[in-house]
Amino acid sequence: MSEMAVQTKRLPGAGRTRVFSGVKPTGHLTLGNYLGAMRRWAAEDQHRAEALFCVVDLHALTVEHDPARVRRLSRQAATLLLAVGVDPALCTVFVQSHVDEHARLAYLMECTAGVGEMRRMVQYKEKAAREEEGRGGVRLSLLTYPALMAADILAYGTHEVPVGEDQAQHLELTRNLAERFNRRYGRVFVVPRATLPRVATRVMDLQEPTVKMGKSEQARTAGIVYLLDEPETVRRKVLRAVTDGGSEVVYDRGERPGVANLLDVLAACTGVADPAELAGSYGSYGALKKDTAEAVVELLRPVRERHAELAADPGYVDSVLREGAGRARGMARPRVDAAYEAVGLMAAGG
Repeated sequence: MSEMAVQTKRLPGAGRTRVFSGVKPTGHLTLGNYLGAMRRWAAEDQHRAEALFCVVDLHALTVEHDPARVRRLSRQAATLLLAVGVDPALCTVFVQSHVDEHARLAYLMECTAGVGEMRRMVQYKEKAAREEEGRGGVRLSLLTYPALMAADILAYGTHEVPVGEDQAQHLELTRNLAERFNRRYGRVFVVPRATLPRVATRVMDLQEPTVKMGKSEQARTAGIVYLLDEPETVRRKVLRAVTDGGSEVVYDRGERPGVANLLDVLAACTGVADPAELAGSYGSYGALKKDTAEAVVELLRPVRERHAELAADPGYVDSVLREGAGRARGMARPRVDAAYEAVGLMAAGG
């Protein structure tokens, strides 16, 4: 195919806005995952756009892992996507490793990227340091992880990627790789843009309120609320949340991160746009913690109940993932084939 042919050929994704988001099965999903991303996927993104939601299991292989745990957490993540309200009748739900185009395109992205820009990724530096300290070795895939992430996004002609602040650098690299590839070989890829969540973009650890509530990095879990925690566990974790010096309830992220985090969570759970508005309603930390705990319990109750129903019917979940993978494959293959041809690779059988 000539360069001009690549530029003018119509590829899937040229019409309705397409959104891609993924969850990594490296730990149990948390309140932070839900408030920061998953709730928005269900309430907004799947209704306003052609949305794909993916369990990005290949990314779980970049560090030391237990294969059985990766499989278990992948199924749990897929089930939770459905439990929070992601509807396979409205969007595409699938597992990354079930669609070969992700791995096929990842290699082309590695051939497009430079070593220097990979090494500059902040998450690589942080995770590599932890791997060296804890296990004594860093996998090459941890360095090239952003190339696979770029492939995840670019394979579908994605227009928008809902990301948190911690993934903004990776999305910018994806944009750079798409533009570089298009300049070199002709326009194959849509250059995606980031969309940032408006509320509770970063739910912090209840015991370390200056650290993001993460699902896999921390050894201690007392400050992490998991989506499948029992109500009493949720209450205990919130009631034991670290607060700050003094006793006045004020919203100040810099000076009072513990209280600010509780106000952020309460606002997100109750639909209040400005967490600072809630501060004046409380005369003590105890009252704030109690209301926050109950709000989180009630927010997660239907998620837990729906997850239990879905977990009891694994055949349904399997059918959703099978159909989703087929649909995703149909979207991705024409663009990935075009990218292979654009760089000079022979078509299969020709």
